[in-house]
Amino acid sequence: MSENGNILLTVNNIEVIYDHVILVLKGVSLEVPEGGIVALLGANGAGKTTTIKAISNLLGTERGEVTKGTIEYDNARIERLNPSELVKRGVVQVMEGRHVFEHLNVEENLLTGAYLRKDGANAIKQDLEKVYHYFPRLRERRTSQAGYISGGEQQMLATGRALMAAPKMMLLDEPSMGLAPQLVEEIFEIVATLNQKEGVSILLAEQNAMMALKFATYGYILENGRVVMDGEASSLRENEDVKEFYLGLGAGGRKSFRDVKYYRRRKRWL
Repeated sequence: MSENGNILLTVNNIEVIYDHVILVLKGVSLEVPEGGIVALLGANGAGKTTTIKAISNLLGTERGEVTKGTIEYDNARIERLNPSELVKRGVVQVMEGRHVFEHLNVEENLLTGAYLRKDGANAIKQDLEKVYHYFPRLRERRTSQAGYISGGEQQMLATGRALMAAPKMMLLDEPSMGLAPQLVEEIFEIVATLNQKEGVSILLAEQNAMMALKFATYGYILENGRVVMDGEASSLRENEDVKEFYLGLGAGGRKSFRDVKYYRRRKRWL
């Protein structure tokens, strides 16, 4: 997956349970190479957000926990770390739903992303200018209250705030949700630029499979808490079963991957 062979994140056979009884993830494994963009795909309820929160250690806020398996980032186990410690190590999540501090203005929101940094005011100021370079609309709205800017601008703000933490890896959860197609493409192009120019590795959870696979290098498809298919993004884009599942192109209606031959591949959760 990685040109230089370095794997930054390894999720190995994890199981996640909510409220001590509800099994949500059933042996999920995936890898994100250093400098790569990896797409985590699946319908609503497939387990994408749970996987992201397992990595960022935010499951505890929803009475969830990783009960089996391991998660390694930069050659160290991280599944028991405090979320703030993960941010210090360079792992930052952009949550589903464009969470911003609505009562703060745009620039104040961005500066909260640098709260844990220890590299000084000048470095933070330089990164603020960098965010405004990538998201010029945020510069225009810098004094606007975040609760009153558009949904697309809020998504840009949430992504820019994550960038202010100087991440090595960003976990993006459903960045396209509720946005117009033209705006979705704009945001994905900015994310790809951040990956290329800033070297930020990205794990992208998305329902919009075709858009995600346009920008990703590799993809994993989740269904009912399991990885049912993975491969190079280019091959997944052209896969007839992926097209049928996501776009409803088949004559028999929407398919489950349990009905297709690829589901009989080596199951990594066994």
